[in-house]
Amino acid sequence: MPIDRLLDNAAFDPAAITALRDAYEGACAALQLADRTDPLTEVVAKRIIEHARRSERDPSRLCAVVLKELQSKR
Repeated sequence: MPIDRLLDNAAFDPAAITALRDAYEGACAALQLADRTDPLTEVVAKRIIEHARRSERDPSRLCAVVLKELQSKR
């Protein structure tokens, strides 16, 4: 899973990592990304981590903001 690979080098506590994984899974489900090798899954993971580094830890808000960003880029 792309987010796990990216989190290996990130400094987040266990609760934050759980929140980031939940946000990632929610965003991938909303985007119907079942294939975790799809390049878009890594984009989703990177954006979630980026927002988490700015102090957002709520999985629902992380998911929503990333989905909104991706939709605005289409």
